[in-house]
Amino acid sequence: MAASSSSPDSGVLGIDFYQNYTASEVFVQGIARQVNQEDVETIISAQKTMLQRFEKTNEMLSNCNVLSTNRYQNAIVDFRKHLHVLTDMKKDLDFIFQRIRIMKAKLEAQRPTAFAEVRRMAATVTSPILEPEEEEDDEQEKDSSSTSDSDDFTTRRKPGARRIVFSSSSSDTMD
Repeated sequence: MAASSSSPDSGVLGIDFYQNYTASEVFVQGIARQVNQEDVETIISAQKTMLQRFEKTNEMLSNCNVLSTNRYQNAIVDFRKHLHVLTDMKKDLDFIFQRIRIMKAKLEAQRPTAFAEVRRMAATVTSPILEPEEEEDDEQEKDSSSTSDSDDFTTRRKPGARRIVFSSSSSDTMD
């Protein structure tokens, strides 16, 4: 019996086999014997495949972020250049229109009769002429009494808006 006591499977239910292990280790080994090793290997293989896919996806997303960042930076530079060009153009146009108003005022002061004649001739031309809204307000008050409330909202304009007038006479207007 001495030979049987030295074997790992000796004793009742092989208790001698677990003498060198703690209770938790024995418990884990007992559970490990119940799990099919092929299933564990299949799960590990699937996890490795998924890990590789996730790493590829992560790398692709990182590359996309880098490209997007570069394009965004280029777009910001272009936007600032275009913004600068537009602000310069606005300043130039403001200056030009200011100069035109000054020249117009000087011409009107120097030659009031000729200036009045040009305005009268411009009123008879059939091409579109922009007129200030002040003259339009008088006509709108006349028209508003004859229009219904449902059409009234379509004819409203913002203050300071201009209208295009096609005139062979001053009574023909297009809103």
